[in-house]
Amino acid sequence: MVKFLTLGSAFLVLTNGVIAIAGRLAQPGTFQRKSVALASALPTNTSVLFRYPTDQDPCILVRGNDGQLVAYSQVCTHLSCAVIHRAEEGVLFCPCHHGYFDLNEGRPVAGPPTRRLPRITLEQTGDVIFATGVEV
Repeated sequence: MVKFLTLGSAFLVLTNGVIAIAGRLAQPGTFQRKSVALASALPTNTSVLFRYPTDQDPCILVRGNDGQLVAYSQVCTHLSCAVIHRAEEGVLFCPCHHGYFDLNEGRPVAGPPTRRLPRITLEQTGDVIFATGVEV
């Protein structure tokens, strides 16, 4: 019995190692360029929701007090609740467990989240803002 438990444990460790190595060697996905908003429709210190890279991936685009545009996945890295923009505090907030994320970098600054939000890369052509990729 102990022999089978040892072999089973060794198999699980080996499998996890193979998965980890394969994940590091995998080529990053290619993302489509997608129009998400008009810059003129997004005043300072406001946000707009969009979906990227698929229709099942909620994201948030924010124009901060400094006028800079940033976008992140709207899915909290703690337990997948939706984060919201708290303009008065200049943060992204997860109301489920009171997690706070820095608006400029998407990193957690308070609450239970320990990982930063995936950042959506942006390009602007004229008045149109495009999502072009995801940085995990």
